[in-house]
Amino acid sequence: MTDTDLGDPVPEATLDVTLRVNGTQHRIDVPGRRLLSDALRHDLGLTGTHVGCEHGVCGACTVLLDGRPVPACLMFAASAQGHEVTTVEGLGTLEALGPVQQAFIDCHGLQCGFCTPGFLTTITAYLEEHPDPTPEEAREAISGNLCRCTGYQNIVKAVCRAAELRRGTAEPAAADPPGGDEVVDEVVPHRSGTTARAGEQASGAGPGDVVGAADPDAPGAADRDTDTDPSAARRPAPPEATGEAR
Repeated sequence: MTDTDLGDPVPEATLDVTLRVNGTQHRIDVPGRRLLSDALRHDLGLTGTHVGCEHGVCGACTVLLDGRPVPACLMFAASAQGHEVTTVEGLGTLEALGPVQQAFIDCHGLQCGFCTPGFLTTITAYLEEHPDPTPEEAREAISGNLCRCTGYQNIVKAVCRAAELRRGTAEPAAADPPGGDEVVDEVVPHRSGTTARAGEQASGAGPGDVVGAADPDAPGAADRDTDTDPSAARRPAPPEATGEAR
């Protein structure tokens, strides 16, 4: 049997889907199997939503669906029709950061930035229902998201600071928050049953990392030679971790 005998390939059927994302309505024509994560990134260009495990375990692709966190890698784009979708781009801008985004900067809550969008959306939803969490409650709130860089300590601090910023009770951020560069060695349990060991908390990321867009003028844009000058400026987060196309 030859290719001619098989006939022309049958084009894949598509659906006319209308998505409301970050307050804006978008009409896209996509296959029924198109995942929400892929539709956001490839059809709408919202690359702040990162794709990690594609099994709903790591939390990197978390978006808000009617205000509740959901893994975008486990949901069809067509299923989001009729709902309000909020991505990291909808939480704030470089000129007007949301409280959770600002808290991550204040507390050095990110390093490479790949997992950060999922943390930001998850924490945003959590604080809507729990406006005054304890550190223990904050740790439980983020237990569905994996991070391989920060050791979680400053992410927990960021949750508590974001709560203070939302309530208007936060003190001005210190130039270098205590523990910002400390090395911790704590195994943090994850809901999936896996664990992550804490590593060095040394962030060179800037505001662009928490809004889904690169910021070339962010603090830490200079290179660092860790072998000769450990006090020099920190390395910036790689472009693929700042919400640019990956």
